[in-house]
Amino acid sequence: MAERSFKAEVEHLRKGDGEVFTGEGILAITKALLENGVGYVGGYQGAPISHLMDVLADAEDLLTELGVRFEANASEAAAAAMLAASVHYPIRGAVTFKGPVGVNVASDALANLCSSGVNGGALIIVGEDYGEGSSIMQERSHGFAMKSQFWLLDPRPNLPCITKAVKDGFELSEASNTPVMLMMRIRSCHVTGSFKTRDNVSPALTVKEAIANPQSDFKRVVLPPASYTHELEKIEHRWPAAEAFIVENDLNEIFGSKDAKVGIVVQGGMYNGVIRALQRLGLADVFGETDIAIYCLNVTYPLVRSEFDDFCAGKDHILVVEEGQPEHIEQALGNFLYKGGHKIKLLGKGVLPMAGEYTGQVMLDGITDFLKEAAPDLLPGQVRAPNQEAPAIPDLSQTVPGRPPGFCTGCPERPIFAGLKLVEQELGKSQISADIGCHLFGSLPPFEIGGATMGYGLGPAANGAFDGGGERRAISILGDGGFWHNGLSSSIGNMVFNKSDNVVVIVDNYYSAATGGQDILSSRAQNKTKATNNPISDALKGVGVEWIRQIDNTYDVGHVRDTVREALTTDFKGPKVIVASSECMLNKQRREKPIRKAAIKDGKRVEVPRFGVDADVCTGDHACIRLSGCPSLSLKKLDDPLRDDPIAHIDQTCVGCGNCGEVADAAVLCPSFYRADVVHNPAGFESWRAGLRNRTIRWLQKRRDAKRLRFEDAPA
Repeated sequence: MAERSFKAEVEHLRKGDGEVFTGEGILAITKALLENGVGYVGGYQGAPISHLMDVLADAEDLLTELGVRFEANASEAAAAAMLAASVHYPIRGAVTFKGPVGVNVASDALANLCSSGVNGGALIIVGEDYGEGSSIMQERSHGFAMKSQFWLLDPRPNLPCITKAVKDGFELSEASNTPVMLMMRIRSCHVTGSFKTRDNVSPALTVKEAIANPQSDFKRVVLPPASYTHELEKIEHRWPAAEAFIVENDLNEIFGSKDAKVGIVVQGGMYNGVIRALQRLGLADVFGETDIAIYCLNVTYPLVRSEFDDFCAGKDHILVVEEGQPEHIEQALGNFLYKGGHKIKLLGKGVLPMAGEYTGQVMLDGITDFLKEAAPDLLPGQVRAPNQEAPAIPDLSQTVPGRPPGFCTGCPERPIFAGLKLVEQELGKSQISADIGCHLFGSLPPFEIGGATMGYGLGPAANGAFDGGGERRAISILGDGGFWHNGLSSSIGNMVFNKSDNVVVIVDNYYSAATGGQDILSSRAQNKTKATNNPISDALKGVGVEWIRQIDNTYDVGHVRDTVREALTTDFKGPKVIVASSECMLNKQRREKPIRKAAIKDGKRVEVPRFGVDADVCTGDHACIRLSGCPSLSLKKLDDPLRDDPIAHIDQTCVGCGNCGEVADAAVLCPSFYRADVVHNPAGFESWRAGLRNRTIRWLQKRRDAKRLRFEDAPA
């Protein structure tokens, strides 16, 4: 099951010509694809674009009605390779994945696609989450567009511009026989708004019709000497055709006064931030009208020199607002100015930071500094006042502790790392490589297990250098999503082929959990359109792994500990793989809570387990917290003058997984944990029994308190 269902919203995708569509950017893109005759769609989930895959999956019935093929691809590479359908056939295709990590994975297929060129429109929708909101390395997809020479769209973040960019992207691709990348920044993906819809259009040529009349052209195969011709095509045909289409169709936009002496060149996706900064300076109204000239690059590659030259006419200062580094756009525009002999002063990085997200405050500060130099008379008096010191911002990093990401409450992956930690205390520290996924949080406190991550599904491959027969076997962590994405061949197959003696722990939580809970090959769900319930252990046997241990309850910390110890100490030579399986608690709660809530509402008897800590037994050493790390485990200050240290406490977010008690037992900590079953809609006898117990307990407590008072009142 995915993180959320879009079944209700999908019905709005059926809206026709002249109707108004209201929703978020992800849904707007899907509607635009259908309006522009897409023939096939696919992709791989990854924030901030995961919901687009969820929308497409929920809209599969509508896609089938229109003759559109939907593929939930095994990886970004598989998605990009699927665009090969547009090489020989005039079919519009679109795929989506996270950038730049998805672009990195898909790089081989994308490079080949860009070399061969396309006949039908090919659109790559990339979810770009550069900056503070990113979950991956800080890179830009722009450099890859330059390397392989496909065109890059970065539309203004509002729904009419986003939907227009889909249409423009297909048409630009077809006009220049080049794939086009549509960048959807994290704010664009989730921006809400409205736009007028058009009728959905079936593809002019469906994939079913195309396969009935197969086409081939050896000149499109990326193989010398054809590949040499492809390079000439890029320069002599595709690039000029792209520039002509961009200019003739006004894909880039000019705002503000033509007579302004200063101008701002901005990536389309950063336009709202620029306008907001100008509004805060009193230089733009609520509708975005301003006297500052703005050249909005909805196409950030290729840059059209003639358009830029026209924009620069009569200006003496230009600011380039380009988020991230290297400053590809600024360098290119500086080259245009130098070769054209212009005397215009170009500013960008310097008044704006080289790296980091361009937040509202960063944008305001940068544009203010630019205008102080270029046009101080435009600024309000208090802003342009000389030598005015900004108020000091206190450094809170020494006061407020950092808040790293962590496992969810009840996560079945936490006890796996607790078991690994216990073995580490017993046998010593091992070389451990990590992987992409929720389990990567195990590298953070309190576990601090796993020191490197080289890519999705590459955890075991990252330990390839540590297979030299050292004192201890190395351990690798691999998730079920990473296993099917890339790990089976690049990691497990690599270990078998090289006769590795290392250990792999495959964290199997039934879903591609970190990307929103999508089904994968080994999911236990019954999916009517996908093949699930394919055991990981069978795939391991298929590639030659002989030592396999299956754990079906990861909350049994003692069993996890013993299995890991066995893998590290066995005399068996060869890859040793532990498949540790338990369902993702977040998805489990999403599935069970509505059912439980409905049952309680209907008056049915329902038991809900809860765990607690006996305040009289807990010693307050907090070892359980250090070994578990569950968010529901916190501290509680006792109203007892003889006990200064706070004790462990389980708050109301507990989901009753029992991991805290299992850890306490496996680590021989303390017996202070207890389980209590909360009974909703109890039977009559249960209510009577509970009442009797409560009355008895209250009577005993009153008697104890009375004895204590008599003791305190007694003469010394």
